[in-house]
Amino acid sequence: MVFAFSLFIILLFVLWGVLWPDHLNETANTLLSVIIEKFGWFYLLVTFGFLLFALYLAFSKYGSIRLGPDDQEPEYSDFTWFAMLFSAGMGIGLVFWGVAEPMYHYVDPPFGAEGKTAEAARLAMRYAFFHWGLHPWAIYTVIALAIAYFQFRKGTGGLISATFRPLLGERVNGPLGKAIDLLAIFATTFGVATSLGLGALQINGGLSHLAGIPNQLATQLLIILVLTVMYIASATTGLNKGIKILSNVNMAIAVGLLLVVLFVGPTSFLLEVFTTTLGGYLQNLISMSLRMAPFTDRSWLANWTLFYWAWWIAWAPFVGLFIARISKGRTIREFVIGALIAPSMFSFLWFSVFGGLALKLEIVDGLNIAQAVQEDLTSALFVTLEHLPFGSIAAALATVLIITFFVTSADSATYVLGMLSSNGRLNPARRVRVTWGILQSAIAAVLLISGGLKALQTASIVVALPFAAILVGVCASVWKSLAQEHRERVLRERERQKKLEQLLYLRE
Repeated sequence: MVFAFSLFIILLFVLWGVLWPDHLNETANTLLSVIIEKFGWFYLLVTFGFLLFALYLAFSKYGSIRLGPDDQEPEYSDFTWFAMLFSAGMGIGLVFWGVAEPMYHYVDPPFGAEGKTAEAARLAMRYAFFHWGLHPWAIYTVIALAIAYFQFRKGTGGLISATFRPLLGERVNGPLGKAIDLLAIFATTFGVATSLGLGALQINGGLSHLAGIPNQLATQLLIILVLTVMYIASATTGLNKGIKILSNVNMAIAVGLLLVVLFVGPTSFLLEVFTTTLGGYLQNLISMSLRMAPFTDRSWLANWTLFYWAWWIAWAPFVGLFIARISKGRTIREFVIGALIAPSMFSFLWFSVFGGLALKLEIVDGLNIAQAVQEDLTSALFVTLEHLPFGSIAAALATVLIITFFVTSADSATYVLGMLSSNGRLNPARRVRVTWGILQSAIAAVLLISGGLKALQTASIVVALPFAAILVGVCASVWKSLAQEHRERVLRERERQKKLEQLLYLRE
């Protein structure tokens, strides 16, 4: 029922985007504006709350609880696990925005600061850290932890609705639970389809910059077709082959590209950017987390921070389910450190190297990188890399990285959509995964043709508001279940101690 009904609703949305793209865009933008205007404060509070909740669980009395039986060992090595969760989470986003976002903030800094100054550069890097660091990974961490805990330790199904059993009881099997899972399917399908379309644009931009391939619709559709064949082929091989191998390749290429740029570029300058920005980020973390600017123009806040928080929440069902699936056997403390702190630090280093390089070329070397970014966002990374020794090689490596990241993300999404529409099965049927894979690409292609791609992205973010409320419920459910398990453990320990004392007394 979930599979058929979700397909029907998604096809209606796609039809809307194809036949009336302007109307869909106008409707979605209106809803998004109202949501951000009325509930921006809610996004800030709950996102900061997720970060505090994740850190508390890691370093509290619950940190030693394992996501699975007490004797369960992790299914994947640390490197493979990190590679898989990072590739699914936001790997491609870092490649796309690593140069572009700091340059945008440098030209148009937040809260009335003067653009194109040293202070603007510091703010640009700090807010890039803020938007891609602890907060988004905290959103992913709490939903993934909840799903993994209930699925592997409590034996429930691998569905988001199953995490509500401590609060809703058997009602999770009824219409309310189905509605939660349907919402997750919508958010995942829309988010991945739009990212696939936007990714085709960036890959086309990279190929155009490197080889002069025409930057046009026909090329973008061909890119989508090739990517579809690649990720469906990967999806049919299963989790332990396709996604695992591609994720390891992703991380190897990403780390290689990072090290090449770091050591071929101005190494000392880039590491100073990392150190200084990390200090400023940690120093201002709380104030940035709760800043709404009610007495000034908050258009920058709405266009960037609130938009990002909504976008990460919209992606939470997909990323959370996938991270949960690969995290069996890890303790809560190990999970939070690996899924929250480690990827955040990698993101910080990435932005410091690529964003810091672009800012140095702009400010110190006098090259007009900012203008190039504003003229063609998709080529921002390539324009920056071409100023390095061996820049063509680095740009080619970046293009390969974009392709492999997109294949891995789409592959992971087909897996998650298969789970959601197959009652939480850990290994959904191949035909279900192939169906979702073809559907994602078809949505991206037809909306790219009709001009409705951006509208669908906005619509997926609108879904984030009810899902933010669902995530709050997920946290409450996890808290209740962990507290209950701790009480039961304490009682068992007391009973064991009491029996031991009685046995010693009898012996005496």
